[in-house]
Amino acid sequence: MHMGKITSEYIVGLVDGEGSFTVYVKNPDSDKQVKRRTKVEPRFFLKLIEKDKEILDELKKFFGCGNVYFQKDTRANHQNCYRYEVSNREHLKKVIIPFFKRNSLRLRSKKSDFETFCRIFEMIRRDLHFTDAGLRRIYALKQTMH
Repeated sequence: MHMGKITSEYIVGLVDGEGSFTVYVKNPDSDKQVKRRTKVEPRFFLKLIEKDKEILDELKKFFGCGNVYFQKDTRANHQNCYRYEVSNREHLKKVIIPFFKRNSLRLRSKKSDFETFCRIFEMIRRDLHFTDAGLRRIYALKQTMH
């Protein structure tokens, strides 16, 4: 099936339903031995079942960034999925965040996640995650996200 031109309204609806603004934050109190490249990783992603992969490819084209990954699901009665993900901070800053500031999400929980995502992103931009207090604030904010 050919989709034709994907619209901003369509994307907002899709993200309201299936999208996620998330931040991986290392627990400041977890065992210090665990070495991970980064303490904080913001990412935007959207997961759809295999037969809808074309939509994710269209999203990648529309935003001009991010990648589509295959996500195998081994659980019974679950279909394999594909995930469109943007984790590059430049792309989040210049493409994804401005898009969703211009095109408001409608779902209250999604909207509030996006607002928290933006606040955390701003803190990361100011390198606050390199301080213990900053990392703790980011970790606490992350806990408020759905």
